Amino acid sequence: MPLVLLAILTACSRQLGYPEAPRSGQDISVDISALQPGIPQYFSYSLKEMKIHFFVVKMDDRVISFLDACTKCYPQKKGFSFDNGSVICRACDERYPISEIEKGFGSCYPIKIEGRTKDGRYLISAAELERTGTKFFR
Repeated sequence: MPLVLLAILTACSRQLGYPEAPRSGQDISVDISALQPGIPQYFSYSLKEMKIHFFVVKMDDRVISFLDACTKCYPQKKGFSFDNGSVICRACDERYPISEIEKGFGSCYPIKIEGRTKDGRYLISAAELERTGTKFFR
C-alpha cells in the first residue's frame, strides 16, 4: 500500500501548473520587458479540455518560443525544467545550455513555435499554437 501511495503522490507532483498565457485578439502576447535574459518563462494555453504548455525565452537581441515538450519524450508529458543556465528534459534527463536550445541533441529537443516581435511584445498566433500543440498535448 505505501508504494501505491508514493506512486500517486509522485505522479501528481509532476503535473505542471503554469500561468495562463496572456492573450490579445488572435495572438498570445508576452511583454518582452518582463522576460529575464536567458531564463524561460512558462505558460499554459487552454484549448477545450487540453492544456498546451510552452515557454518563451529572451536570447540576446531576440525572443524565441518552444512547446514544453520534446520531440522524443512528449508522450510522457513531463516537459523541460530549467536549472543553472540549462533546460533539462524531465523524461530522459538530456541537458542543453539555453544558448544552444535550438540545436537540440539527437531526437530530444524542444519543439519550436514561431512568433514575432511587435511594439515591445512577443506574439504567437493562437491558431499556430493550437495546430502545433494539439499534436503533442492530446
